[in-house]
Amino acid sequence: MVERQLDKFFAEEGYVGIPSNLPEFTIYFQMEPTYVNVFHVVFYRSDLYISKDQYLHIKEKIRNLFLEKGISQIHILSLIVCNDGNKARQLCADDAMCWMIDPYENRLMIFEDQVSNFYGMKDKLEYFLAHLEGDEQTESIPKAETGKHKVPIITTVLVVMNVFIFLLCTFTGDLLYNIGAISIIGFLEKHEYYRIVTSLFLHWDINHLVSNMIVLYYLGEVVEEHYGLVRYGILYLTAGVCGNILSLVYEFCSKTVMFSAGASGAIFGVIGALFLLVIIHKGHLRQISLGRLMFMLAYSLYSGFVGSNINNAAHIGGFLSGAAIASIYQFCNRMKTRKKVQSV
Repeated sequence: MVERQLDKFFAEEGYVGIPSNLPEFTIYFQMEPTYVNVFHVVFYRSDLYISKDQYLHIKEKIRNLFLEKGISQIHILSLIVCNDGNKARQLCADDAMCWMIDPYENRLMIFEDQVSNFYGMKDKLEYFLAHLEGDEQTESIPKAETGKHKVPIITTVLVVMNVFIFLLCTFTGDLLYNIGAISIIGFLEKHEYYRIVTSLFLHWDINHLVSNMIVLYYLGEVVEEHYGLVRYGILYLTAGVCGNILSLVYEFCSKTVMFSAGASGAIFGVIGALFLLVIIHKGHLRQISLGRLMFMLAYSLYSGFVGSNINNAAHIGGFLSGAAIASIYQFCNRMKTRKKVQSV
């Protein structure tokens, strides 16, 4: 693991590690006669959020730790291990005492406004990174972050389920559509509330199925990777249900009756979550840019408004709920990180 390799490296260089209950933060120090050198290592994974204030707060607490021991000359260099250079750079943009390590490229990154050396450790770190064994240096980094393909489990299961149910429909005729599609009549008058979920796995024809599954697989993979299996599954189903609810509200208010089916509401929820993620990542996430995503969203909604037999209410409801759920996830991540930082 990267952590173990760095731990071994610093130990060989005469640095002592300070135990921490937070795996993302590690401190190594080396005592000299009149001063102390400290490496503050941050394993900045994709699910971790640290603000600049929190980052500086941690460094200040490290400084105070040694001040309390009567040491006045304290030299602290942060070492951020992160494969997203922009993310790491945003964290320490105003801190000259900071370097970054790209664990995928085995590369030490030092920008012009950052200190060019730290008591002879620059060349040693670069030599250490250049001689890391490939299998060990990427073990602690998720495969999706190291460029290796990781099968999106929930997204794959959803695609397989939708395809399998569509094949069943080809053999059962209208049976599954009659008992599974959603409408205001079946939901309110017949109290068939289950339709709000079953309709998410029905598609009217092969074109309807294929277009939805292509979008689901390629966009869902990104969202699933970021939020994990459970959160992604909750987001998908909740967005689909919310899309159906808005569809029913529209039917009730417009006094129209229509039978709806398809995963579009849930998929638009995935798009809503991805929209938020792209904004958070300054307009780019993987190969997805904010401009391309906005164009796709605008075109899809426009097609829904001008086309026939397209349930745009479900699309809008899914998108808004997906973005809202993703916002809640981001807030929870920040609160979790804040508690970790305050406990350092």
